Amino acid sequence: MTTHHAQKTLADLIEVMAALRNPNGGCPWDLKQTFATIAPYTIEEAYEVADAIARDDMGELKDELGDLLLQVVYHARMAEEIGAFAFGDVAEAITRKMIRRHPHVFGTDEEKAAGAAPGFWERIKAEEREGRGREGQGTGPLDPDAKGVLSDVPVGLPGLTRAIKLQDKAARVGFDWPNITPVFDKIREELAELEVEVASGERAKTEAEFGDLMFVMANLARHLKLDPEAALRGANQKFTRRFQHIESRLAESGRTPSQSDLAEMDRLWDEAKAGEQIGSSQKPG
Repeated sequence: MTTHHAQKTLADLIEVMAALRNPNGGCPWDLKQTFATIAPYTIEEAYEVADAIARDDMGELKDELGDLLLQVVYHARMAEEIGAFAFGDVAEAITRKMIRRHPHVFGTDEEKAAGAAPGFWERIKAEEREGRGREGQGTGPLDPDAKGVLSDVPVGLPGLTRAIKLQDKAARVGFDWPNITPVFDKIREELAELEVEVASGERAKTEAEFGDLMFVMANLARHLKLDPEAALRGANQKFTRRFQHIESRLAESGRTPSQSDLAEMDRLWDEAKAGEQIGSSQKPG
């Protein structure tokens, strides 16, 4: 006789997390975790979701979305334990926010008829920030606690992603190059400064100049309307694919890369590159 188990729900997941965090019989590892120790896993799981999407793997995406959902439940459980908020409060807050930010869908007949006017999302977010400011202590423009143009860009974002968001915010108030030409000029300037510091051997200044160059490269991506993180992921995948070709070709003669030399591996790299170009040219237009 086959036993059919009822499908697990979000409520079940919340109960599982509560049990894992229960001081009486819970998991020792889970009990030791804090917001700070779990945060890196949260970021990692978000990238795993993006990777599954990039590979168009729906089975993997289902699993990775579950892993990401667990992170939300995990943080909410820890917050509930200290009396800050619970998962229900998280769901309540995001639901209300989505309704508030989509008046053309959930608003009055007039708002629905007006549609999604250009810039409505940023306007509503700005109104929300102003509302939070009015709830706080400071009210004047010179208040040291007042939020600036860049203050709501999360510090914990990946560097290139945060650079894009910072630049976008500054550009909205007019702090931006008018076209792409001065961006290329700035890249050449920063590269020259980096070369000077590399030659000087001063590590701190070299790191600073390298950061400046990366920041301008992010700005170039923004002007080109490219996602620099996606572009770099593509380059990483290309490198992996070509190096695997090197390993495969060397394995045919029973060798590994450490048993080869740079000249041979360079030749095999070019071979992999040429094979990709041939394959690309044979694809239907």
